[in-house]
Formats: sequence, structure tokens, C-alpha cells
Amino acid sequence: MPFIDCGVPMPVLRVFLSLVAASFIIGLVAACQPIEAPEADVPVKAITKHKGKASAPKAEATAEVIPEEETFSSVEPPADADAWYIGTKPDEPFDIPLVDRSRIDPQYNRVVLTAEDDEPANTIVVDIDHRQLTYYPGDGSAIRYGIGVGRRGFSWRGNAQVGRKGVWPDWTPTKTMRELIPNLPEGMAGGLDSPLGARALYLYQNGQDILFRIHGTNEPWTIGEQVSSGCVRMLNEDVADLYDRVAIGAKVIVRNSKYATAQSN
Repeated sequence: MPFIDCGVPMPVLRVFLSLVAASFIIGLVAACQPIEAPEADVPVKAITKHKGKASAPKAEATAEVIPEEETFSSVEPPADADAWYIGTKPDEPFDIPLVDRSRIDPQYNRVVLTAEDDEPANTIVVDIDHRQLTYYPGDGSAIRYGIGVGRRGFSWRGNAQVGRKGVWPDWTPTKTMRELIPNLPEGMAGGLDSPLGARALYLYQNGQDILFRIHGTNEPWTIGEQVSSGCVRMLNEDVADLYDRVAIGAKVIVRNSKYATAQSN
């Protein structure tokens, strides 16, 4: 099931939401109108086990948009946005800006955990409710990262796989997005200003791109918030760390308390 693409710059979203009624937005998304795929490639703690997973028939094991009332409120860039950065990490073709983590709630800091869940190696679990993503490398540990997630009307749940990966990927809004938001650019080259940030993991189901991304962000103050058009955003330094750990084909489980997790594909 295709999704509205992610990574729309916040100023553009604010204009869009001021022009279009929230009910109309949700109606469009809930209808799951087909859209084309983007053109660009581009201390130890324990984790509590998740129990009581509900299964669903295999034919229904697809990601789903949650059709509920929009509760989005924009997150304005702070007046001292530049002060959020304290240096850079060497990378190619751009250095990765490093964020002052003292400005972020400690629950969203990257941390190595003792894995108590029996997830197989190379598995990503996204916890929409708690704004956290956990990667299981299969060695008894787990790495947890803070994330920003989709707004209420754009959230989803389900299972997928990492179908491809991109370094400083270009961003290309879909045709449908450009129709809904006429002032969107046709695209943006990968770089420090790109909404996809330093890295992107592209999620697939049954070999098909579902237009859902795990990607970096140039708005670090949105980590822990419910702000995106459905995708998962991470600090650039965190998504680069995750990118180096994850192999193509990694299983991705997106959990949301509103619905039971779908059966694996």
C-alpha cells in the first residue's frame, strides 16, 4: 500500500496546513491514493518484552495509515537553531553536523542495551508511541535511538524490509504531493539542506517500495515529536550509525498502540 512521501520541510507543511482543512488531509491519506515512487536513490539497560502480539491473515499484513483526527501542531525552529550544533563528523561528500545532545530529552539519546526481546539479528523495531527505534544486531545487545514520527493522520503500523539504502540521498516529492502542495519544489539534491538528511533506509513490502523512509533530519529539535508526513526521522549522526549496522533485507517492525502489529510478510 503506497504512502505519502516523507521529509517535507516544516515551513512548507505549515503553509499547507493553513490552506487545507485537516479533515480533507485525513480523507486523502485514509483513501490511500496511489502515488509514484520517488525518483531518487540515493550504562546498560534492559528492554521490556512486547507480549500479546496479535496476528493477522497474511493477505492483510500490510502497513496501514491510521484514519483518525489530526492532532498536529507545528514545531517552530528555535531562535538559536544554529546553537544546536557543536561541531562536525567527517563524512563524504558532506561532513555530518553534530548536535548538542544536552538540548534533547535524555530518553532520546542513543544507548546500548541488553536485548531481552528475542528478535532475530538485523531487525529494526520502531516504537511510534515512545518515539524510539531499536536495532537488534543479534549479539545479545540492542541499540536504541530517539526518533521523530508521523503526525496522527499520517501514522501507520506494520512490517516491512529495508529494500535499499542511500547516502546523502536526493529528495523527490511525488506527483500527488506536488498536486496537494503546489509550491513544493520538484526535488532537492542531497546535502545539508535536504529533508532526507545524511542517510535514508527505504522500506519495501513484497518487493515494492511503500514510500516510507527512516532518514536523517536537519531539524534536530523535532526528535521526540510527532511532526512528519509518516516517516521516521533521526539525528543525522544517529541515522549514519544505524545505516552502517543495517544490512539490506533487514526486517522492520512498526508498533503503534492503536493497532496490533501486523503479521510478518
